[in-house]
Amino acid sequence: MRPAVIAAAAAICLPASAEIVAATSDHYTLRHEAVSSLSPEDMWERLLQPVAWWHPDHTYSGSADHLTLDPEAGGTWTENWGMNSVTHGTVLSIIEGESIRLDAPFGPLQGMAVNVVWTITIEPDGEGTRVIFDEIANGSSASALDQIAPAVDGVKQQAIDRLTMTSEEG
Repeated sequence: MRPAVIAAAAAICLPASAEIVAATSDHYTLRHEAVSSLSPEDMWERLLQPVAWWHPDHTYSGSADHLTLDPEAGGTWTENWGMNSVTHGTVLSIIEGESIRLDAPFGPLQGMAVNVVWTITIEPDGEGTRVIFDEIANGSSASALDQIAPAVDGVKQQAIDRLTMTSEEG
């Protein structure tokens, strides 16, 4: 992730559907929820294809086309371009059609040696699907996670918005 992107994300106002549940210098907890008109089965397929919904501004290469997700325990969310690559996250657990949990210190958090667990849950909601992002980060008191939490929250809000958007919506 580019530092300017993180700074820009920190400057935006957070939508009401995003919540920084807790934030201290050594910890943050984030929660996002959104509903899509996609069926749970279609949402699951979309979720497993980050190229379809992750914003390219939040990649190292500048292109979401370089992202892949291997949906099994030990699998990775990886970005490969040219002779370059980065593992953004490692799959800790997957319950097909219901949830995926990643060890996912994306962007600058990786370089800060911060532990981040990101759980994505999908569940039926009327004619569509509710998607829930829960993220918990832990580091040292020098990590200043309370300062970076708003930027990460903005990135994850954008991600859930893009994930749950249908082609008819934009």
